[in-house]
Amino acid sequence: MKNLLGLVILGCIVTSSVALAEPSLIVVFPQTSYQTSAQKIFFLGTAPPDGQVLINSKPITRSKAGHFSPSFPLQLGENLFTVRHDNQELQIKVTRLPTDPELPQGLAFAKDSLTPVVDIARLPGELICFSAIAPPNANVSVNLANQTIALSPQPQQAQLPSNLAALTGQNQPYAQSSVGNYKGCTTVATTVDLGQPQFQLTLNGKTITQPGAGKIQILSRAELPVSEVTVESGVARTGPSTDYSRLTPLPKGTRATVTGREGEWLRLDYGAWINSKETRILPSAIPPQTIIRSVGYRQLPGATEIVFPLQVPVPVSVQQSEGAFALTLYNTTAQTDIIRLDDDPLISRLDWQQEAPEQVKYTFHLKKAQQWGYKLRYDGTTLVLALRHPPKIGNTRRKALANLKIVLDPGHGGKETGASGPTGYLEKDVNLVISKLLRDELVKRGATVVMTREDDKEVSLVERQAIISQEEPAIALSIHHNSLPDDGDAEKTKGFGTFWYQPQAHNLAIFLQNYVVKKLSRPHYGVFWNNLALTRPAAAPSVLLELGFMSNPDEFEQIVNPEEQKKMANAIAQGITEWFRSVR
Repeated sequence: MKNLLGLVILGCIVTSSVALAEPSLIVVFPQTSYQTSAQKIFFLGTAPPDGQVLINSKPITRSKAGHFSPSFPLQLGENLFTVRHDNQELQIKVTRLPTDPELPQGLAFAKDSLTPVVDIARLPGELICFSAIAPPNANVSVNLANQTIALSPQPQQAQLPSNLAALTGQNQPYAQSSVGNYKGCTTVATTVDLGQPQFQLTLNGKTITQPGAGKIQILSRAELPVSEVTVESGVARTGPSTDYSRLTPLPKGTRATVTGREGEWLRLDYGAWINSKETRILPSAIPPQTIIRSVGYRQLPGATEIVFPLQVPVPVSVQQSEGAFALTLYNTTAQTDIIRLDDDPLISRLDWQQEAPEQVKYTFHLKKAQQWGYKLRYDGTTLVLALRHPPKIGNTRRKALANLKIVLDPGHGGKETGASGPTGYLEKDVNLVISKLLRDELVKRGATVVMTREDDKEVSLVERQAIISQEEPAIALSIHHNSLPDDGDAEKTKGFGTFWYQPQAHNLAIFLQNYVVKKLSRPHYGVFWNNLALTRPAAAPSVLLELGFMSNPDEFEQIVNPEEQKKMANAIAQGITEWFRSVR
């Protein structure tokens, strides 16, 4: 999963300077000069199994084939490492960067510490907050139009690690120095362009002034702009950057009132944020509101479509649970008296409720717990929800997967190499090997298999998602091999892992994880809900499998073993077969 670039390019042992050198000492990760903020780092590489490998004169543990991945602590600043095997030696410098903000020396603000850093727009009465990093014992304030806002030193606050910390079990908050951290807030009740804030710092009788990077505007509630989604699936988020979590994507044509801005991000009236590049502003449009009366229904060969006639396309959200599918329409008021729903192969009952003013929720109670995918689109101002029917699962033992289409996605490819093993063997290559073996096993069982790639070519994540959406398979599997963040324990971390995102994929993820781990007696790395491009498709249950760790010396030997590869492909194929039998 992780890109490990190093001194090796390829599948057999090939150094960066020699086309086909004799077996030699290789360090794939870290690079010769590497920077990180981690407190420790692992070294991934290999050398001939005879003799010892020493790192800073200390012998390290290696696998039978000579691979290694020991971890070493890092001090702040430069850390020099010498890796030696026989008469070969490599010098590697790892620089550990500080995580605490650097306090300025003398009369100055810390570089890039003034916030907001982009133009922002807020509604009247909303909090507008400012922050700066400055020397302790200074007086810091902001002049904004005709008012002065004092910025005060802040008490210590816990800092959260990145999401990747969940993969190593080290996702606990940690203390960060609050010295020099100044913050303050204000509100403005009237519509006005406040312009650029001016930050002022006074220390030891001397004063400096520095303009902020962003301008501030207070919007008029009576003249709020209206945006329309211009891409097929607008990415809605909980906040104004890609660091924030995703919400239900907004179908093309969705309209919503803009209640705030932050840089290129727009806050929509129902609370989500979207990048302005995925929208256009509709001149003179009033805030979108709609009523809904009758709800339509039609059966297609492989799906049930529910049709919601609306006056304007409004934002929506989806919530799946075991045996139920819920759709919420925002900026919507029900005038519903009649809904037609015949005896449907999928839906047992449809309920609706006006949960809040201008928010209507439709709950579909399903005949079976397992869901098989859905699609949302706007046809003009009419919202269409397609719920896929269960596939027709084969009954014969020899062709247990007959009539079933499965998409297989060999992860990475082309310039996207993925992780690297200790010899430099790349994840993209072993992903393709296993995927082809798995394809053959699935075809033997009667399945129709669609591959997102069949050779070493680059296929974008968007293209891979589009294949799943267009093909509408019974399930989709993305095949990967794992690695770790810099501070992971590569020597000890190994095992099979499964990742899911849509609730309809959870049962498949749990089943395959348990089946493969038990069948092959492999270590259990874990099952993770994870916001990944190849777990997000809603058109079918989609899971991503991490078959083992490229960064673990012993497990890497299994990963590249042809017999073990066949066993893995067979175990996954049999697990898929048994899962379909369990949900028939």
